[in-house]
Amino acid sequence: MAKQKIVLAYSGGLDTSVILKWLKETYDAEIIAFTADIGQKDELDGLEEKALATGASKIYIDDLRDEFAKDFIYPMFQAGALYEGQYLLGTSIARPLIAKRMVEIARQEGATAIAHGATGKGNDQVRFELTAAALAPELEVIAPWRLDSFRETFPGRAEMIAYAEKHNIPVTASASKPYSTDRNLLHISFESGMLEDPWFDPSATSNKDMFVLSVDPEDAPDQAEYVELNFEKGNCVGVNGDLMTPLHVMEYLNELGGKHGVGRVDMVENRFVGMKSRGVYETPGGTILFTAHRKMESLTMDREVMSLRDSLISRYSILVYNGFWFAPERLAVQALVDESQKNVTGTVRLKLYKGNVIGAGVQSPVSLYNPNIATMEADPTQAYNQGDATGFIRLNALRLKVSSGVEQNAKS
Repeated sequence: MAKQKIVLAYSGGLDTSVILKWLKETYDAEIIAFTADIGQKDELDGLEEKALATGASKIYIDDLRDEFAKDFIYPMFQAGALYEGQYLLGTSIARPLIAKRMVEIARQEGATAIAHGATGKGNDQVRFELTAAALAPELEVIAPWRLDSFRETFPGRAEMIAYAEKHNIPVTASASKPYSTDRNLLHISFESGMLEDPWFDPSATSNKDMFVLSVDPEDAPDQAEYVELNFEKGNCVGVNGDLMTPLHVMEYLNELGGKHGVGRVDMVENRFVGMKSRGVYETPGGTILFTAHRKMESLTMDREVMSLRDSLISRYSILVYNGFWFAPERLAVQALVDESQKNVTGTVRLKLYKGNVIGAGVQSPVSLYNPNIATMEADPTQAYNQGDATGFIRLNALRLKVSSGVEQNAKS
């Protein structure tokens, strides 16, 4: 009888390396490792040899960067998503893509289960498993960190390191970086370790080496730099007049934003599972794109359409953060977002200076701004009669006057 096949989300780090071996032994199964290239850079070096040496029968290392930028990052930015007013959802938006590809591989390989190394305290377990539930409800999901037997075997990192040494698993575990990171095309996150103390200052000079994608704003160039982003239907299609794919836009803006110390966020956020956690993020390119997109909308989007879309930003952001990317309600909101973006076309000019993204001009062939109407001088179009404002104000003041009268009567 053929062995059970399990597809494991594999990073090559201590946790997933140990989990790979543990799954193979515990379930007597064939383990197929999967790594998504979503912009981790050199973190992918040597993964194939490592996975096979650890016991995987096969490993998929799939370049999903184009799909990540085009089908996940861009639609999310069109929605103006910003979790709790600060977080651009860099980790959150990557998980449904990874899980989607895991499901595809599982079906291709005839696997009956997928597995991941997310802890039972975090958000990622929810994101992986809700995606699997939406796309392949027939698949079993194995989450070792939620199993008593696994936690009893590995109560701490020391036991995991000892297990790795015993089984000749090549892993590097060091106390020189006492925090965890997660990097992709949109951002890099830092959490745990010394960052669990919300009074700890990651921006201190002594902690400069922690950051990866951006220079300290204090060390950024003393000369500001201008950049122009070209939009079509809410998507950035070029920078400084050069047409670019979504992937190339993100790569270019990451480098540019990092050079000027743009996109650092330090926040305490509310996890879906019920606790608060502290995260530090670098999102240089995303911060530039987010700012430019909003400025493009300010010129081209109808006021009431913007108000309606904006009323859904918090809801949309929560859906992404909590792992409901493939849920029907997210798809429904996305349809409204897509419609709202049909005239978000034009060019935004920004100035980058020591961590700041400063608006420096916006123009569009479908601009809703009419200087002849907005001017404080005589309106040559006579589209707006200032005298009409008298009745406008009177009508809007009516309910306030009625309410005030009721209150005055109540007091007397």
